[in-house]
Amino acid sequence: MTVAAARPPAVRNSSGMTHRQVLESMTGLMLSMFVAMLSSTVVSNALPRILHDLHGGESAYTWVVTATLLTTTASTPLWGKLADLISKKLLMQLAIIVYIAGSVVAGLSPSVGMLIGCRAVQGIGAGGILAMTQVIMAAMVSPRERGRYSGYLGATFAVATIAGPLIGGVIVDTSWLGWRWCFYVGVPFAAAALVVLQRTLHLPPVRREVRVDYLGAALLTGGVSVVLVWVSLAGQQFGWASVSTAVYVGIGVLLLALAVVVELRTVEPIVPLRLFRQRTVALATGAGLLIGVAMYGATIFLSQYFQISRAQSPTASGLRTMPMILGLAVASLVVGRLVSSTGRWKRYLVIGAALATVGFALLATIDAHTSFGLISIYMALLGIGLGMSMQNLVLSVQNSVPVTELGAATATVAFFRSLGGAVGVSALGAILSSRVTHEVTAGLARLGVPSAGISGSGSSIPDVRTLPHAVAGVVEAAYASGVARLFLVGAPLLALALVAILFIKEVPLREQSGTELSAELERGGAAGEVSGAVVEHVPAAQ
Repeated sequence: MTVAAARPPAVRNSSGMTHRQVLESMTGLMLSMFVAMLSSTVVSNALPRILHDLHGGESAYTWVVTATLLTTTASTPLWGKLADLISKKLLMQLAIIVYIAGSVVAGLSPSVGMLIGCRAVQGIGAGGILAMTQVIMAAMVSPRERGRYSGYLGATFAVATIAGPLIGGVIVDTSWLGWRWCFYVGVPFAAAALVVLQRTLHLPPVRREVRVDYLGAALLTGGVSVVLVWVSLAGQQFGWASVSTAVYVGIGVLLLALAVVVELRTVEPIVPLRLFRQRTVALATGAGLLIGVAMYGATIFLSQYFQISRAQSPTASGLRTMPMILGLAVASLVVGRLVSSTGRWKRYLVIGAALATVGFALLATIDAHTSFGLISIYMALLGIGLGMSMQNLVLSVQNSVPVTELGAATATVAFFRSLGGAVGVSALGAILSSRVTHEVTAGLARLGVPSAGISGSGSSIPDVRTLPHAVAGVVEAAYASGVARLFLVGAPLLALALVAILFIKEVPLREQSGTELSAELERGGAAGEVSGAVVEHVPAAQ
């Protein structure tokens, strides 16, 4: 009798779901996350071939990636706020459908412009998927138990990052498929996610009046979009210190300032600014912004390094990034288990940020001839660091906010991480283009060869396998120098993220899930009584 009586607590979490039930629902969430990550990673190795066929240049290379990041970033806060107001399951399904629509049309694109537009639609869906995955998991599982499940999501993230470039490389290298299947390949996974979520995800209905701050959402989306467009174009279409820069920055700052005014006055803000008065939220979102630069910049530009500077095929380039991705996957799983068993999480945040900083600094030393063994060690350090830090940053914020703002707070962390990625890819892409142009022009001048059409800043990205040996050597060295410069710029940013993490205060993980806290609120408990010390640190709206 003693054993039987002790069994239910061992197999049920705080929301009353068994471990098996949580895993069944997590299957749908992991499929959804796989789809969202696939939308960006599957094209990373295929982009040089795609843009070669569609006659796109280095700026287009950046924009195909940035378009997705831009819309993912801009739409994330709205998805998160809606999650606090209406059905989380419905929102996840809607996000998946948007992603499917963008993917199908992207595969039909006859031009770079249409491809970029479809990538933007994909980003809206991916933003909803990424935000809702974290929100739904927070509703099902308490912060104390969440570590083990966060590890599964982190591993899924890593698997998608591994599988994406490999799948994209194989598709591009297979003549009877072609690069368009890079966009079709995610559709079956998305459809499977819809079916699994419909059958396994059962959350209690949300009973809050829907009051969406559409004006704040429009101003925030517009301001972020203008700033990201400026970062993408500056240094290529016009100078950083120019009239165009002043116009873009002025409009962006004005829209964001108006968004702040609206968010401070509305009852249901898209991004509750009062949350930033809490130290954990402010520091974690700041660190997430900086880590986003590393996460997206490393995965995107390392593939370009291996294809152009090392003359590797798309498939081989994907395989060569595996040390970083495997490090991320293993670290996510192991650290997730440790957090759940010990309840301690800050130490892993600190160690992870430190390892990522070291990895980035070491990658800044590579050139076209650096030993792959050394590069593998550097990438592994970066991957382990990201795996230890990314999920725990989200966990620290979810553990520190009241349940009524769990969706908005979770989406805010994702928003700033995506913002860092979007700004990082755009800015780092501009740095790469400028560096490559300078190095190729200088190198070809020494050979007495015209540089038109080869630098990568013109109409096309070079295929080094079709260039004369001497010219190919110049291009390979130039791209290696440009990629190394990216990591040199990014290392101090990760060091700043480490400093921010050091000042985050470790708070014991809560034992109640979001669903359980919501149920207590509905039974009449005051927010301060339900969340205890957590809520009292969040000042009331003014």
